[in-house]
Amino acid sequence: MKISIPTIVTITAIVTVTAITSPLQAQSAWTLRQCAEYAVEHNLQIKQQDNQRRQQELQLSTARNARLPEVSGSLGQNFSFGRGLTAENTYTNTNTSNTSFSLSTSIPLFTGFQIPNQIKLNQLNLEAATQDLEKAKNDIRMQVAQAYVQILYDMEIRDVANRQIAIDSMQVVRLEAFVRNGKASEAELSQQRATLANSHLTATQAANNLRLSILTMTQLLELPSPDGFSIVRPPVDDLSAIISTATVSPEIIYQEALGVKPEIMSQEIRLRATDHSIKIAQSGYYPQLSFSAGLGTNYYKTSGFTADSFGEQLKNNFSQYIGLNLSIPIFNRFQTRNNVRNARIEQETQMLALDNSKKTLYKEIQQVYYNALNAQAKEKSSMEALQSSKDAFTLMQAKYENGKATITEFNEAKNNYLKAESDMVQARYENLYQHALIEFYRGRELNL
Repeated sequence: MKISIPTIVTITAIVTVTAITSPLQAQSAWTLRQCAEYAVEHNLQIKQQDNQRRQQELQLSTARNARLPEVSGSLGQNFSFGRGLTAENTYTNTNTSNTSFSLSTSIPLFTGFQIPNQIKLNQLNLEAATQDLEKAKNDIRMQVAQAYVQILYDMEIRDVANRQIAIDSMQVVRLEAFVRNGKASEAELSQQRATLANSHLTATQAANNLRLSILTMTQLLELPSPDGFSIVRPPVDDLSAIISTATVSPEIIYQEALGVKPEIMSQEIRLRATDHSIKIAQSGYYPQLSFSAGLGTNYYKTSGFTADSFGEQLKNNFSQYIGLNLSIPIFNRFQTRNNVRNARIEQETQMLALDNSKKTLYKEIQQVYYNALNAQAKEKSSMEALQSSKDAFTLMQAKYENGKATITEFNEAKNNYLKAESDMVQARYENLYQHALIEFYRGRELNL
């Protein structure tokens, strides 16, 4: 039996982590903090998301470097065959060669505010990518927390199954003695042995469920094998202390979540970025002014004619130039106008995306809040039911040992008691998980 844990998409999980010393040592049990940190460090999806953030860093660097001058050099060698112009300004059939060198630069002086807005846009895109990375980390932390609680639950269920085996084994031994003394029948002994066999089957299933939950955790941690992996099992009193705190209202949780939820923060950043996208599109209305300068020289040789030396020609033909280039937009087939309109539509779309994210967040918080209230009430009622079942089983056990109850009545009371214990364990860890969700929405850690 698996604990019933609802799936909540994109949970903000903030888990304070500590350094892991020799995390792969089999004899060292892992805490929740260590599991979360190790998963964040080794998860492949997080590494992919970090690569996207690094790409945004490069785009920001490219935008900033747009202010720098662009420098280029060229070297050319041309050969001409056939009729051509000579130094005497006459045409004749001859071969000529020309070697040229040039160095030029261009500096943007005014781009209609495109460059500063592009830099700011890329800065905001980098901030949004950083929040996306944090969201990926929070998602894996939440998955780790869920897997951790699942392991704790499966441990409890395994212990319940083992206690059932212990009780049934004691009854088999007792009935075997009764059969030898003629106080019980072989049928009663066979029935109890069958009950013990079913208890062993239940324990086997519980142990397998525990192995599978450990496997799930090790896969989240990107460990090669679950062999030797174990977690720290906090005392029941510690769990009770964690989930005994009062649940605040959804409105308070929502207001706290707005300040820490990376999904919301990234959407808000992208909305701010749309202002600069509009300004970048509007830069097409402005003139563009740039400064240019260059150096050049060449060497010219005509076959059959005497020419100055290579160095002399390079010196004599050396030239320089500077210039200002002004480009004034007049009509570009409404391209700039449509770019501006498209940027404004993208801004409206981003506003809708932000509003939708906030509404979705509030709905998730409402769902978690009422699930938490239900889990608290369920745990309380299950503890009361467990106490009643335990008292009934204790009474039935005494009656059975005094010969005032049958083995069937005893097993029925025992099964009711163990079922109540299983239900209480399930309710406890459902409550713990729902409490963890609320704490993660509020930007707080779950100490396990």
